[in-house]
Amino acid sequence: MSSKECKEKLSPICFWDVDKEQFEMDAFPAHIIPRVLEYGTLDDWRLIRSYYGMDKIVEVCQHVRTLDPVSLAFVCAMSDTKKEDYRCYHFRQSSPTLWNS
Repeated sequence: MSSKECKEKLSPICFWDVDKEQFEMDAFPAHIIPRVLEYGTLDDWRLIRSYYGMDKIVEVCQHVRTLDPVSLAFVCAMSDTKKEDYRCYHFRQSSPTLWNS
């Protein structure tokens, strides 16, 4: 699947604030993958999994600073990895909010 085909098939709800024609799938995976995980549909997930592959998705997710708990659990379940391997898990643990203390 080409980058153009993948961009056209992604749900517009994932990228409400950017023009999908302006970004490249290969240049910005750290922007695209978390957006699809947090806001996309299951079809969007299948698209990025077929485009990037599971190894690339895990690599990107392990280095992003924030990822919501549901998306993190989903990636861990799909890739058979531990949440402790992800930067966002440790960042969330080290920054408690006032409301959760």
